[in-house]
Amino acid sequence: MSLPVDLAHERADAAAPEVLWLDTPDRPEPRPPIGDATADLVVVGGGFTGLWTALLAKEREPERTVVLLERDRVAEHATGRNGGFCEASLTHGEANGRDRWPDEYDELERLGLANLDAIAATVERYGIDCDLRRTGQLSVATRPHEVDLLEPGTPGFLDASAVRALVDSPTYLAGRLDAEGCAMLDPARLAWGLAAAAEGLGVRIGEGTGVRAVRRDDRGVELHTTHGVVRARQAVLATNVFTSLLRTMRRRVVPVYDHVLATEPLTAEQLASIGWAARCGVADSGNLFHYYRLTADDRILWGGYDAVYHFGRSISPAHEQRAATHRVLAEHFYETFPQLADVAFSHRWGGVIDTCSRFCAFFGTARGGRVAYATGFTGLGVGASRFAADVALDLLAGEETERTRLRMVRERPLPFPPEPFAWTGIQLTRWASARADRTGRRNLWLRSLDRMGMGFDS
Repeated sequence: MSLPVDLAHERADAAAPEVLWLDTPDRPEPRPPIGDATADLVVVGGGFTGLWTALLAKEREPERTVVLLERDRVAEHATGRNGGFCEASLTHGEANGRDRWPDEYDELERLGLANLDAIAATVERYGIDCDLRRTGQLSVATRPHEVDLLEPGTPGFLDASAVRALVDSPTYLAGRLDAEGCAMLDPARLAWGLAAAAEGLGVRIGEGTGVRAVRRDDRGVELHTTHGVVRARQAVLATNVFTSLLRTMRRRVVPVYDHVLATEPLTAEQLASIGWAARCGVADSGNLFHYYRLTADDRILWGGYDAVYHFGRSISPAHEQRAATHRVLAEHFYETFPQLADVAFSHRWGGVIDTCSRFCAFFGTARGGRVAYATGFTGLGVGASRFAADVALDLLAGEETERTRLRMVRERPLPFPPEPFAWTGIQLTRWASARADRTGRRNLWLRSLDRMGMGFDS
């Protein structure tokens, strides 16, 4: 390592405990809460899934009245705290998709690419300034046993010299560039732009409006909130990890904390020392993986690796800053880019995401088919959330579509066990995954989870 460990730790500790994307004077002012109201459709959740649902609902049926309720602020949680990787994959990567739905994977891939194209078209149509760039994503091997995962000898494989010509790190042994399947963007600005576009079509958005209960009535559903009662014919729950409104979802999702660092803006000389002219996103190939990218002002956003589950499915603001994880991320950053030993970190943050045992979103209805939901994205929701919104609206309409016919849409993941078994199993899985990264071999525990279709990831 080119930088002493204690200095790497000092730099992580010195970073501002703020989310880079939200730390801007351009963040919109909070919208007022909504009290008693009626609508054709009410959407719960002001993240990507909820915003896409509200916007697409109005695009499908302009006369439909739509209300969106957000407990905190638009883009406050996973939507505004992620890395800004907008991937085409609907299945948390090709390997997971092919393992679980081999017969329909080609269709899932086609739908995912079409969904990514539709996101780009929406950004252009509504003039959303979110720095969307179709740069693709580079997967890199940093251990000898990971090279085979990138399929040497096939088109797109990059040996060590070729991958280092794209992004120069002495840790890279091989790589593969997916030029079409991923875009980089500013996730908070995309969310704010989607909210403005939805409002432009007539959607009412209330922030600071928590939903306490969803009940069925003769005309549809009643949503009891912190400010009144909202009545609607139908509802979509886009609450992701916050699943308390539907008991049936609670054991199928667990909260996981992901942590991120961002550097100060790189100088032209610093940027030249690592190349990266293509500005593609990068992810390494380990089970405990890092993801990283350049921002519009040439910072490096560096996150991932240490997915943290807190006993009892605990969700708390106190979990968002975790010095041990941020320090490990700092160590790994300087190991990857020793030529950037003089670069400091400006921001550090963490946030909760929803993970399920199949690693990608699942869908369903409740309350006699009047409520639809989508949850369990496991960290790849920036792109898949738009697809999820389409699925939820299809389900409410009772339509058989190319989406609702998919096994991936019709099936549910296996639930996680209750405590203390959930915590014990997750810790064992994390230990086994780290060991597999070092050795290249999956032990009996991981192989057993593979056979059961179970897992834990972020």
